[in-house]
Amino acid sequence: MFLSIHLDAPRDGQASVSRPICSAVPPPRLLHSLGDENKSVLSLMANAHHIFTGGQGQDVAVWDRHAFTLKTSLRGHTGSILALELAEEKGWLFSASGDSTVRVWSTVTFLPVYILNPYLESGAGDLFSLAWNPAMQIIYIGCQNTSLQWQGFCKLQLDRRAEEQCGSGTSTPTRKVHKFFDSYPQYTHRPADLQANNFSMSPSTSQGAFVGTDSLINIPATNVIDSAHFGYIYCMALLPSTREGTGHLAQKLGQNYYLVTGSGDETVKIWCCNPSGLNMMHSFDCQHGAVLSIVTSGETIYAGCQDGHVKVLDFETLTLVRSIIVQENVDVLSLSIMRSDLYTCSANGHIHRWSSSFDCTASWRAHDGIVLSSVVSCSSDRKSFCLITGANDGFVKVWAIVPKAEENLSQLREACYIAIYALQSLNFVGDTMTYALSKFVSIPSVSSDPSHREDCRQAAIWLKKGLNQLGAQSALLPTHEAGSPLVLGTFYGTQGKHPKPRILFYGHYDVISAPPKGWDTDPFIVSGRNGYLYGRGVTDDKGPIMAVACAAAELLQNRALGVDLVFLIEGEEETGSTGFVDAIKEHKHLIGNIDAILLSNSTWISEHHPCITYGLRGVVHSTVEIASGVPDLHSGVEGGAAPEPMFDMIRLLATLMCDEGKANATFTDNCVRHQTEAEKHLYDVLSNVTQKPASVLSSRWSEPSLTVHNIDVSGPRNSTVIPGKVTAKVSLRIVPDQDLQTIAQSLVDHLRGSFDKFRSPNQLSVSIDRTADWWLGNLDGPWFKALKAAVHDEWNVEPLLIREGGSVPSIPYLEKEFGCPALHLPLGQSTDQAHLPNERISVNNLSKGKSVVKRFLSIATNLHAPTE
Repeated sequence: MFLSIHLDAPRDGQASVSRPICSAVPPPRLLHSLGDENKSVLSLMANAHHIFTGGQGQDVAVWDRHAFTLKTSLRGHTGSILALELAEEKGWLFSASGDSTVRVWSTVTFLPVYILNPYLESGAGDLFSLAWNPAMQIIYIGCQNTSLQWQGFCKLQLDRRAEEQCGSGTSTPTRKVHKFFDSYPQYTHRPADLQANNFSMSPSTSQGAFVGTDSLINIPATNVIDSAHFGYIYCMALLPSTREGTGHLAQKLGQNYYLVTGSGDETVKIWCCNPSGLNMMHSFDCQHGAVLSIVTSGETIYAGCQDGHVKVLDFETLTLVRSIIVQENVDVLSLSIMRSDLYTCSANGHIHRWSSSFDCTASWRAHDGIVLSSVVSCSSDRKSFCLITGANDGFVKVWAIVPKAEENLSQLREACYIAIYALQSLNFVGDTMTYALSKFVSIPSVSSDPSHREDCRQAAIWLKKGLNQLGAQSALLPTHEAGSPLVLGTFYGTQGKHPKPRILFYGHYDVISAPPKGWDTDPFIVSGRNGYLYGRGVTDDKGPIMAVACAAAELLQNRALGVDLVFLIEGEEETGSTGFVDAIKEHKHLIGNIDAILLSNSTWISEHHPCITYGLRGVVHSTVEIASGVPDLHSGVEGGAAPEPMFDMIRLLATLMCDEGKANATFTDNCVRHQTEAEKHLYDVLSNVTQKPASVLSSRWSEPSLTVHNIDVSGPRNSTVIPGKVTAKVSLRIVPDQDLQTIAQSLVDHLRGSFDKFRSPNQLSVSIDRTADWWLGNLDGPWFKALKAAVHDEWNVEPLLIREGGSVPSIPYLEKEFGCPALHLPLGQSTDQAHLPNERISVNNLSKGKSVVKRFLSIATNLHAPTE
């Protein structure tokens, strides 16, 4: 099998790296080999019926892809064929050459249609790359002289060209020889008999036809960007955007198609396409040699570089996601993609296949030479697929490939049938919410596992698209380098007589890991049993996210949404929300003003009574380390003579507790808010519901606590070793009105002061890893009363008002940042098993939770932001 080593978490400012370790397994089946061993295959293109190859022989070979026989040759170029591109809707093939022309051929008759002459004022040189924009009917050309040129083929553009040529009285340019750019690419050589000034305006084709002067197109100066790069433009690809004007970048630019170009200057550039030209939007610096190949999938850009790296770039957030090291110092000259599988073609003749999580799943020697070109093509019935590769060994090879998604098709179908059956039994067939939740859960967005980092990004992309399909305007916002993006989506309500309230819904799409042990079913395939949906994330927090999204969508569809509902969904909540605060500050202008914050990130206190959470404890996480400064020792040799770090750690941790078993008051201070009579009454009510003493509930929710989570040691952990280093993880839960920073510093001071009293030769290190402040809602505010009324009206019972002993770091921060109240609506039951095997949520709770949100948003329409 094929393995991929994922390195440890990258250093700050670096993207993570994948390196392949591949053992021998059968490669994809070779269907056929075509070609002439004396001619390099520089370019490839294929449709359902033909394979088109271009090389040093100046002709484009046309192969029948069913019979694997040479059908014809397209003659006319006087230089090597460096790039091919199809315009399938027009039945055209474009060919770009070292003779500095682009020719257009019919893929039906194989007759020439047009000849394109680039703008030659400065000498375009070799034409390395092509990309066709089907929406705008424009061909883009990457040139050796670093210019980017284009020509449109819609009727208006062709009519304008005819008028310009008639008006000028010229149709034939004089090709200039450029002393520098009249050169040829690295992996080809210039035919000896080619002279730059013997260009023919009407060359013959394989059918003996001629191109008339009315089919000659001279690209005007207005269709040129000089010095688009500071190097040859080796490759380009079109990126169809799925934003449809909804993303924050698309809102600025108003475009749905983008051109991606790669160059010898080590950069990848993104250009906005419009009928009148190109506007550069962003530039990535790859820093690993010339960018020789580019392919796109969805909103992901893959750039193959000169030294064996493939840079994985995210278009939505404009960030570097990953750097794949295919083979050190071996150029990646061609890239192809089939669904989730990426194929990298290298200069040493090898091809690697990579999964969506960047694992190397196959590697084989495909050619006895440099693999220069590749393309993935499907049959006319779209039931079979092949990878077609070309090399300087003169051969084109056709490989049968099976997309990864197809390999487990039967298993997926079975899972779908199970899910459909389960939903039928629950009378939820066709329900958007449960269907979307099943798709959402199927993405294993485990933020704590580096091997699932790409799954987290894919979950964000899926959610962005899902919100868009439900009616929101959505986008991805970058957090930190190699971090999971935020999903920002806004459902815009109908404007009434008064200003619309703006409500922010906070959630998280990342989940805790789900080892198979303990699960009755696959944790990432939603299954329905006895009124519950099972799967990782169904209650924490993917289920509530989909419930709120579908509530907004239904109101929007009925033109009954009177508020703006802003979704802000992060991908690293389970690992401390790294980069969240900085990202909010940077993109606050895109989020806008907020009047209230809603979240659903916990469960009820019981099985049957709906609740509203109005308080959370804060937390201080710390690491305590004691080290001797010497290697581990043998207890039979040094026991009793060496001052052991473990003894110091045990003594030090003991100072954190008082005799009553509670946290030492010297560092928890005495600023804890006293219970009011109203709160005591709430605890009495909850005590009757839960059958637990009110004092126990109070200890969990409104009193500080200390926990020693684990103690780790260096060395082999056997009973004969004195560890040279001992590490403990310690946390404090804080409550109103304790000051977070004061408590954190008090803990550090207490530990250092106590250790100093030991007079130990060992060294102490204390660090505060992460913190979160406490949060307490306003029970008397209009927003809370609106939520309480919505719960009552849906469930026909007064909701229980509860607090939580845990922490959600983002809530107190968002409350302070936007200056508005937060509301916490739990949807799940107390037995939902969040973070545990067999996590579940009641279908009834999910459905009624959606209805509660709809009621709340309807009531909130009349809650206006105070006028300034």
